[in-house]
Amino acid sequence: MMKFDNRLSDVEQATKWWWVFLITGALWLILSVIVFRFDATTVAAVGALIAVFVIMAGVNEFMAIGVTQGGWKWAHIILGGLFIVFGVAALFYPGRTFWTMASIMSFVLIFKGGFDIFIAFMTKGEHDLWWLQLITGIVEIALAFWAAAWFGREVILLVAFVGGWCLIRGITEIILAFQLRSVHKKAELGTLALPGAATPPTTGQTGATAPA
Repeated sequence: MMKFDNRLSDVEQATKWWWVFLITGALWLILSVIVFRFDATTVAAVGALIAVFVIMAGVNEFMAIGVTQGGWKWAHIILGGLFIVFGVAALFYPGRTFWTMASIMSFVLIFKGGFDIFIAFMTKGEHDLWWLQLITGIVEIALAFWAAAWFGREVILLVAFVGGWCLIRGITEIILAFQLRSVHKKAELGTLALPGAATPPTTGQTGATAPA
């Protein structure tokens, strides 16, 4: 007898925190409502709003490390670090203008959109909803260019956009939570198919018997 793929245990441990993303998704949705009701007329207020939003996104990326394996951990670390740097810049940069805030949002969106598109294609064979992350990434990059061109002129558009991105982020994180929950359940039952793994044992079997 030989034990079925030990990686199942690693996957099970990594995805047991799926409910954390359900909570963060709900928090992003609540934040979107707050942002839509935010009455910002000064650059300081908009800078604080964007700073809080971007720093939260950075912290969220660091949280994703717990459910990530291999080289993807470094991708989340780098992305999270960049977000926090941009957030601090939005909060403390002395020469802040609405144009500067729009530029910061543009850079954040370029990085996040490119990352989402890359992840979507890399996980195409693992998740049925990979196309949702692909669409999100495309929309983020499109909005990055729009932000660079127009949001510096219309502060209300900049605030509305931040609220809209909070809304999108909340929805995608809730979807991610349920995807992780599904993977966790399959790993618990030993029915999760892993790349290069043998066929999972059927119910009642404790392992795969080597051929005589």
